[in-house]
Amino acid sequence: MLQERSSYKLLYSPPVIVAALGYFVDIYDLLLFSIVRKASLISLGVPEGELFEKGEYLLQTQMFGMLVGGIIWGIMGDKRGRLSVLFGSILLYSLANIANGFVTSVEQYAVLRFIAGVGLAGELGAGITLVSEILPKHLRGYGTAIVAGVGVLGAVAGNFVSKSFDSWQVSYFVGGGMGLLLLIARVSVMESGVFLKVREKAVSRGNFFMLFTNRKRLVKFLGCIFIGLPIWYTIGILVSFSPEFAAALSITGTITTGDAVMYSYIGLCVGDLGSGIISQIIRSRKKVALTFILMTACLFLLYLFMPIRTAAFFYIICFALGVSIGYWALFVTIAAEQFGTNLRSTVATTTPNFIRGTVVPLIWLFKLLRDTIKNHYLPTLGQDAAYSKGMIYGALIVGCMTIVIACIALLPIDETFGRDMNFEEET
Repeated sequence: MLQERSSYKLLYSPPVIVAALGYFVDIYDLLLFSIVRKASLISLGVPEGELFEKGEYLLQTQMFGMLVGGIIWGIMGDKRGRLSVLFGSILLYSLANIANGFVTSVEQYAVLRFIAGVGLAGELGAGITLVSEILPKHLRGYGTAIVAGVGVLGAVAGNFVSKSFDSWQVSYFVGGGMGLLLLIARVSVMESGVFLKVREKAVSRGNFFMLFTNRKRLVKFLGCIFIGLPIWYTIGILVSFSPEFAAALSITGTITTGDAVMYSYIGLCVGDLGSGIISQIIRSRKKVALTFILMTACLFLLYLFMPIRTAAFFYIICFALGVSIGYWALFVTIAAEQFGTNLRSTVATTTPNFIRGTVVPLIWLFKLLRDTIKNHYLPTLGQDAAYSKGMIYGALIVGCMTIVIACIALLPIDETFGRDMNFEEET
């Protein structure tokens, strides 16, 4: 018992601290575009009527970059080590975000958001994999909760920084600078001992196609991806386009994307810490994940049909939504625990980025439904009222789909609480 208590000091070890700070910078840079979307596009000369459309395009470009980067960094993490990904990814997205401050056209912006997306893709998966492998099994849930809980506060920092300077470019410079400074701290972090052991064995590492050559592995991999679908539906649509939803809902007062992101990510911090701790107490990952998925369903209904239409209540719902999707760290931990050391980084890195990448088809589907419903109601309601109906009911249909898919995806997933991480996947 005394030895177990002393092991809690590992929660404050350099790998955990550095992984948490790395995810903090990652989230800062990831959400910064959503926060400065309007200001940056207006300064580039985009007309008011095209801000929403151009914002969707750039967000999709960034998320596509993360989809590509997830595969690259995941494979590299299993072939070359967890630390190589932590160093390489943060260097790439730091330089890309600094370059974002110098863009003069939407086309340049799109290219750099894609490159930044590729870089941002490696941080969380590599960090969670490293922390999961260095901590004993009775601490894994706490460790990954700390990483995510600290990390998501990067969105809060992004909002404060954007409000502290008149120039949106400075926000990008600050994010890139923080990333470069973090590289210095990472020098003190050691590679995972579990990975070092498997590196000496004659076993295939980082073989992405192994996930598709075995039916059970493929089903688990797809399940790990889709249980996170409601998370990025909420972030990528409900929160990222909160000013447009506020207008459709006739919210009184001013709603900004930066404040909506900030309040939802404060809630996400609470949810990540809570889901991690609860999963340790009840000794189950799946039960907690299901509870949070169902809670998300209730809250996005409240968001779309809120009874009190004030700015204050709108932000309260954003906070509550953040709490409900706070199984993000748990979701990545489940993915890391499902697979052996020779595929763990590949899965833990590709899974969250595939889910982030689903923002692309989700936005496309939302846009299709929004326009279809708007055109259906236009003759009877008028253009503005029809647009509002399209926004609300388009989001409702897409949201319900994500909840149903997530619940089905959770069924084939193994309960992995307390699983020994020192095993390999057979070819």
